[in-house]
Amino acid sequence: MAAEHATVAEEEYLQTLFWLYEAQLPMTGANVARAMQLSAPTVHEMVGRLERDGYITRDAGKQISFTDSGREHAEGVVRRHRLIERFLTDVLGIPWDEVHEEAERLEHAMSPVLEERMLAAIGSARTCPHGHPIAAGQRFEGVPLADVDLGAQVTVLRFENEAEDLLHYLKASGLEPGLRGEVVAAQEDDEVAVATEEGTCAVTRSVAETVSVLADPSPPHRTALPEQLVLGKDRYGR
Repeated sequence: MAAEHATVAEEEYLQTLFWLYEAQLPMTGANVARAMQLSAPTVHEMVGRLERDGYITRDAGKQISFTDSGREHAEGVVRRHRLIERFLTDVLGIPWDEVHEEAERLEHAMSPVLEERMLAAIGSARTCPHGHPIAAGQRFEGVPLADVDLGAQVTVLRFENEAEDLLHYLKASGLEPGLRGEVVAAQEDDEVAVATEEGTCAVTRSVAETVSVLADPSPPHRTALPEQLVLGKDRYGR
């Protein structure tokens, strides 16, 4: 049986595991470490705690699976997090690159009554401001911006990694979910750039791996999981 109340740290890991699940990526400790940009020993310890507390199981090959209660808990945390982010941006007017950490703080104490009222307040919105579906099972497949060929038309779907430093970088670049443009720098270039009517948005290649887009023509569908992110000239990790 899963513990009735997960710790804040456990809920952060459950969110990451749920993202791997909905992105159809292998649920392994190594992928959790890459998604969260954390060390393998740190992740190993927390994964063991999640297993002991009944939220996940691991097979002989260390593949992770949710227990029924673990998946329900993960879905609830993710739903509340994305709902809060949308509420903060659409109703309170907070910039989308500043809401992730705020939602992390608020999601752990959100009541069902408040959740219903926030849902009513955001109206027809179906995603968080970073492009992730609020309701489980409504994720659209995309491809990493880094995979798209020069000259292709793209529409930004979502930012797969929502660490706040990365969101600040993406906002400064001009990229945001829903933006449409043409890829004007790709392949072996250090940066990937998208030209729009308002100007050109450029990001490092490792960051472009974390930006999911619809593309025409499109490479094969996949969700990228960079081993290490690089913002500008500096390596990024948390």
